[in-house]
Amino acid sequence: MTDRTTPENAPQNPRRAALAALAGTSIEWYDFYAFATAAAIVFNDVFFPEDMPTALKTISSFGTFAVGFLLRPLGGIVFGHIGDRVGRKKTLVITLLIMGIASFSIGLLPTYAQVGVLAPILLIVLRLVQGIAIGGEWGGAVLIAVENAPKGKATFFGSFAQLGSSVGALLSTGAFSLMNLFGDDAFNSWGWRVPFLASAVLVIIGLVIRIKLEDSPVMEDIQAGRTKVSAKPDRLPVTEVVQTAWRTVLAGIFALATATGGYYVVTSYLLSYGTDELHLSESMLLNGLTLAAFLELVVTPWLSWLGDRVGAHKVVIAGLAGVVLLAIPQFLVMDTGSVVLIYALMLAMRFVMSALYGPIAAILAEGFDPHVRYTGISLSYQICNMIFGGFAPVVAVTLSEAADGAYWPPAVLLMAISVIGIWCTTLLHKARVRREALTPLAHKERATAAV
Repeated sequence: MTDRTTPENAPQNPRRAALAALAGTSIEWYDFYAFATAAAIVFNDVFFPEDMPTALKTISSFGTFAVGFLLRPLGGIVFGHIGDRVGRKKTLVITLLIMGIASFSIGLLPTYAQVGVLAPILLIVLRLVQGIAIGGEWGGAVLIAVENAPKGKATFFGSFAQLGSSVGALLSTGAFSLMNLFGDDAFNSWGWRVPFLASAVLVIIGLVIRIKLEDSPVMEDIQAGRTKVSAKPDRLPVTEVVQTAWRTVLAGIFALATATGGYYVVTSYLLSYGTDELHLSESMLLNGLTLAAFLELVVTPWLSWLGDRVGAHKVVIAGLAGVVLLAIPQFLVMDTGSVVLIYALMLAMRFVMSALYGPIAAILAEGFDPHVRYTGISLSYQICNMIFGGFAPVVAVTLSEAADGAYWPPAVLLMAISVIGIWCTTLLHKARVRREALTPLAHKERATAAV
């Protein structure tokens, strides 16, 4: 990463920027994962007919989860445009506010028993709103952290935006575990609503932190005309990205596939498989996922720090290789019913997947020019989530049902996308090396997100 501490372009406190990225993404992902957890264990009974077959209710429940991913690319385009033209900070305030309102509203929804088919329709509408909001969140949070990072520490500081995923998962899973202590009847009637309603408090905290934040020096350079932009300044950011950087977008999509879709296979689908097929304790599995989220929170900064020293792409590739090795054992131990073995594999899988989350932020950020960077990384991330993330639990359940409830089809799918991810991460690294070799020195001094 180049030095940006010139008098006209001095970055704000990197720690403050990293904290703002962490706080905002933690709240956004808390809301998002709360929906994922509820879709796995309660929405099938609350928002669908009681006489519907269990498998169909599960697929329908995960279907409401999946629709949120359909509008994430649109959110990436809309908020990417605002972020590239107006500013990173203002965009992040808007996305956090939208997500908070949608999540709080989910906690107030009537059930199927109360209003019939209107219940799942309202749930889907609010899920779509969540999808639009999260579509613009990740890219801006990453850039706030990466574009303010000190020289040579882009991967480490960029990981704080990714840590929001760990914190959000930890808080949401922990909240549902806590509500589960009140018993099944209480949980199904009102307990599941509490995590959604509680998000209002978290959103207020996040807004206070983000409103006080300054925009990134990269954005200031762009707005002041100090950064070279395209030969066609009136061209929309999304148009320029599609025309000039589509290969980077494609490589980013498949490099992220395991970090997005794979995550939901080893969390939401694993939870559904364990409770529906093997009749394991719901509380036991939720507690295991909570421990795994805590481990992810602890090791992600260290793995990102390692990425700054040995190469971010090497850490990501090693993590993907670990997923390939652990995919089948992760599900195989579920049949034993052993809490120790199940927790051990949950923790091992989350450790290797943590190697994907932090470093990938800086890898993607360096792939696009500063004036279209928000749009570029948002497109890669959100299209990937639409394809691999939202439909991962649905596809996993469908494949498993086609194999009489067997775990191996989803596990093999997870292995396949990880192998493809290794190849695409290598392509991104090679493209970065070629780009740096062709970039004039004067432009290098203005570049702001190289690892």
